[in-house]
Amino acid sequence: MNDTTLPREVASDLDHGLKAMGLDAALAKPLLAYLTLLVRWNRTYNLTAIRDPREMVTRHLLDSLAMAAHVSSGSLADLGTGPGLPGIPLAITHPQLQVTLVESNGKKARFMREAVRQLGLGNARVAESRAEALDEPGAYDNLTARAMDTLAGIIEVGGHLLRPGGQLLAMKGVYPHEEIAQLPAGWQVQEVRPLQVPGLVGDRHLVVVARKG
Repeated sequence: MNDTTLPREVASDLDHGLKAMGLDAALAKPLLAYLTLLVRWNRTYNLTAIRDPREMVTRHLLDSLAMAAHVSSGSLADLGTGPGLPGIPLAITHPQLQVTLVESNGKKARFMREAVRQLGLGNARVAESRAEALDEPGAYDNLTARAMDTLAGIIEVGGHLLRPGGQLLAMKGVYPHEEIAQLPAGWQVQEVRPLQVPGLVGDRHLVVVARKG
């Protein structure tokens, strides 16, 4: 794979986005290194349908970072993470957060292992597995899933991974009234937080779900 040079506007877009979100400007360097790798691999392996690097800044990096203020430490399993979203941006932002990137697709898992290696992310690991087959019951403080399934579907395949008192942090678009109404018995919504993503048109919400009691 050839060297990849991102358009000059990409760094500016990311800098403006980080500033608008109140995040450290120093995060731009590792985030751009990740984005460069993603763009390069995407040419061959089709890891994401988004091809434009500037669009990737908004819809991948900044969208993932919108939940950075809501999880900062402990352990997080990112289910159906694809090429590492939001898990890798969160691992970059929070070195004290232990992130497991759960993805069954082999080429995406290979990409993530290379990204974790190149970025030196000692707090991230790749689990090449379906979420329901990951044999780590009660191992995680938090689960997240950015574009994986309904709330009930996420709980069905990944609920076993949460420790007692742990939380599912599900990223959704519009307020998911129907999904909340269809939560399985024994689970409840703790809160729904509107998220602000610079440059993104449309609603974004973080839905926080936990076991009752």
